[in-house]
Amino acid sequence: MSLPKHKAAHSIPPPTLSRLARDWLAEDTPNFDPAGVCVGSQEVEARLLCKTPHSILAGSPFFTAVFTELGCTVDWIYQEGAEIGPDAVTLTAVVRGPARCLLLGERPALNCLARASGIATRCSLLQAMAATEGWHGEVAGTRKTTPGFRLVEKYAMLVGGVSMHRQDLSGMVMLKDNHVWASGSITEAVRAARSVCCFSSKIQVECRSAGEGREAAAAGADIVMLDNFQAQGLHVAARALKMEFPALLIEASGGVTPENLALYFSPHVDIISLGCITQGCPVVDFSLKVQNPGAHSSHYNTNRTL
Repeated sequence: MSLPKHKAAHSIPPPTLSRLARDWLAEDTPNFDPAGVCVGSQEVEARLLCKTPHSILAGSPFFTAVFTELGCTVDWIYQEGAEIGPDAVTLTAVVRGPARCLLLGERPALNCLARASGIATRCSLLQAMAATEGWHGEVAGTRKTTPGFRLVEKYAMLVGGVSMHRQDLSGMVMLKDNHVWASGSITEAVRAARSVCCFSSKIQVECRSAGEGREAAAAGADIVMLDNFQAQGLHVAARALKMEFPALLIEASGGVTPENLALYFSPHVDIISLGCITQGCPVVDFSLKVQNPGAHSSHYNTNRTL
C-alpha cells in the first residue's frame, strides 16, 4: 500500500531533488537570461495561487527544490497531500527571493507542481471510489509515464493514495505478450525469467484468457494480469484462478477508466491498474504572482489546511 500522505516526501533522497531541480533549470535557461536585466536582484515576494478548486497538492518538494537552487525561500500554507479550496482562487504558498532568480524558477516549478497535483487529484478520486464501494484491493498506476519525469509522476501517485506499481524494468518482472511470443510459451518465459530472478523479485504475466492465467500460475508466476477483459468475464476468470491458486495475485488492466472502474471491483481481484492516471490526466492550474508594494490579498482564501 502507499505511504501516508504526510510521509510521502520522505521517500525522495535530497540529492535527487537537487539534481532534478538543476536539470530542469538548465533545460529552461541553457545560457543567458535577457529578461533578468529588466527586474534585477531586488528582493520580491510572489504568491502561489491555485485556481482549480478541490485539488490535491502534490509536488511541493520539487517546487521548493527549484527555488532553493536559486537562493529563494518557499513558505507553504497548504501541506503536501492536502485538498486546496473550495474557493476559485486559493493562496497556497509564498515565495521570496531576488526577482530575477524567482522568475528563473517560475515555469519549471509551476510545471512540476501542476502535473504532480493533477495526477494526485485523479488518484485521490479513484481511491475514494474504491473506498466507497468497499473494495480492499489496490488501485495502481503503470509505467506509461513521461520520459525523464517518471519519478515525479510516480511520487504523485503515492501522494494521491494509490500504488505506484513497478518503478522500471529492473524491478518486478512483467512478461507481456511480446515476451511470451518471443520465448515460445508462457511456461518457457516464466522459467527463463525465474532463472535470473532472486527471491526479492516477483514475476507477473500478462494473460488474455483464464487458460493463459492458469498456465502462468502453474509455471510459478506470482501475479497474473488479466488484460483487456470485459468486467463480467474478468470476475469469472479471477474467481476460477483464485479457487485453484489461492496465493496468486490477480491484476486487472486494459480498458479501465475512471468512468467504468467500479465495474471491475471484485473480491477476487487484488490490483486494478490504469494508464489514464498519467496519460491524459488534467493538470491543476497554478500561477505565481509577484506582488507590488502595498498589494493585499483579502480576496484570496488563506485558511490553512494541515
